[in-house]
Amino acid sequence: MWKETNLGDVSIRITKGTTPSTLGGGFISSGVNFIKSEAVGHDGRIDKSTFVYIDEKTHEKLKRSQLQKDDILFSMAGIYLGKNAIVTEDILPANTNQALAIIRINQEFSLPQFVSYFLRQKKIIEHVNNMSGQSAQPNINFEEIKSIGIPLPPLSEQKRISETLSSLDDKIDLLHRQNKTLEALAETLFRQWFVEEAEESWEEIKLDDLIIVRYGKDHKTLSEGSIPVYGSGGIMRYADRALYDLESVLIPRKGSLNNIVYINEPFWTVDTMFYTEMRKLNIAKFIFHFLKMQDLGSLNVGSAVPSMTTEVLNNMTLRIPAGDVFEKYEEKVSELYIKIKSNINQIKTLTYLRDALLPKLMSGEVRIEN
Repeated sequence: MWKETNLGDVSIRITKGTTPSTLGGGFISSGVNFIKSEAVGHDGRIDKSTFVYIDEKTHEKLKRSQLQKDDILFSMAGIYLGKNAIVTEDILPANTNQALAIIRINQEFSLPQFVSYFLRQKKIIEHVNNMSGQSAQPNINFEEIKSIGIPLPPLSEQKRISETLSSLDDKIDLLHRQNKTLEALAETLFRQWFVEEAEESWEEIKLDDLIIVRYGKDHKTLSEGSIPVYGSGGIMRYADRALYDLESVLIPRKGSLNNIVYINEPFWTVDTMFYTEMRKLNIAKFIFHFLKMQDLGSLNVGSAVPSMTTEVLNNMTLRIPAGDVFEKYEEKVSELYIKIKSNINQIKTLTYLRDALLPKLMSGEVRIEN
């Protein structure tokens, strides 16, 4: 028997954090993890590369928002409401700010993983965004979060549903990890060929001589489709048309500046990202690994929000060899990237399966027997 209830009734606590500066604290180079909304993806993953850090003293002052294992982080302010992810032990101790609600589930009634998957449904995310109205800064409050209706099957069935969906997510995560390993191998080759074996006689040029930097576009009006929409945290959703369909490198324009992405498929990217066109053939992978080695964060031209400009990118200098070295490098790493592309296609298939299965499981249309 499924029970109709709401999020407030199955939660021990729903709260949020605050900005450390309001208590006289600030961000430091290392320390306790501080998680902002940009770290939470639409796929339920937490991107550790976006973490900033606070000291222990500030963490103690922010006692209300100290995170615990199995807490659900839920985006309640900003342009992307309704994203959520579960806090895992490996990121603790950790804290967060006022853009993320902390939902602590009463596990006598429900499982955090089940609730997290329920909240990831497209219809729930649309419902949450409709709550915010037409304000300039979209946000929802605690009472609105508590009011979200949720049908609860028995705990045993919640467990089976969660395990089914998480098995697909685990396979997706494995493929993502494989791709990181393959990228690391290509980077090792890059270092060997273009750093360790570099020669003083190589020509010094500007990045502008190799690529054309373009601005991403606003994507809010795009309807759902099959073309991936990339933000600084990776794929955000899928849209119905491509901004570009050749090899490219995506470079954050605002936010986490070091999160560079190589792509070899039709894509759309948000207006907080740059994308590149290559002035020469067979150099996209070279450009990708060159930029990955640079500390773009240190070139920040912004203030409150880290920012990058085309001028800064265009004037970056590098040394390049004569002859066909680019082509040889491309040939050497192409097998790695063929495997990466194969994994990406598998990820798409598994993601489609999970997203199609999710609402059917959550409504009871599809049941999982013992």
